[in-house]
Formats: sequence, C-alpha cells, structure tokens
Amino acid sequence: MRDTDPVVKRSGEIEYEPVDAAEGLRKGVLIDDSDGAPNFAIRRFELDAGAEVPEHTNEVEHEQYVLAGEYTVGIGDEEHTVSAGDSLLIPAGVVHWYRNEGDQPGAFLCAVPNGDDTIELVEE
Repeated sequence: MRDTDPVVKRSGEIEYEPVDAAEGLRKGVLIDDSDGAPNFAIRRFELDAGAEVPEHTNEVEHEQYVLAGEYTVGIGDEEHTVSAGDSLLIPAGVVHWYRNEGDQPGAFLCAVPNGDDTIELVEE
C-alpha cells in the first residue's frame, strides 16, 4: 500500500535562490515534503568560482554527491578536494565549510531528512 503519489518535477520548475550565509552559493530544492516526499529532501547547490561558505554546523546529517567542478570541503579538522562523482557524508553537528578556488563553478546534490534544520555559523 502506498501513501505517496509519484512526482516528476522538470528542471525548469526548480527555482534557485541565493543562500544568505554565503555569497556565490545558490540552492534549488528538487524534491521535499512539499512535493509529498515523506522522509528526505534533495537539493542542488551551485558554488561560484571564487565563492566560500563559512564554517557552520547543521542539526541534521548531509549526504552529498558532487556534480561538477572541483572545490575544497572542510569537514571537522580535515580538508578534502572533491570533484564530479565524489560522495560525502557530513554527520549532524560536525563543523564544515566550502571553498571554490577554481575558475569553474561547482555543483552538488545534497540529501537531508525532511523537517527543520538549524544552521549555526561558527564564530572565529
């Protein structure tokens, strides 16, 4: 028995909005609870060349898949250079950040549980 109807959302239906915490970062929500997804949201982020996302934490885990570009992700005390085809798990509460020093934009998918997610910027 199924409680959820299937959804097909076309790329032209996705609206990308700037992310307040980081200049040069945009987010488009591909599927989430507003579409009837009962458990998870999938979002697509675009990270401009030269853009940085400051250190922050989230209340929920993040699973990410890199679609394009090459950029650096800091997770905890480690830095990782990632590129298309790489996957990441960022556990809830772990400090992380992004930096695109390249001349090409980066893009990644991010899956998170539905519901509230508090983002806390790390003060330096």
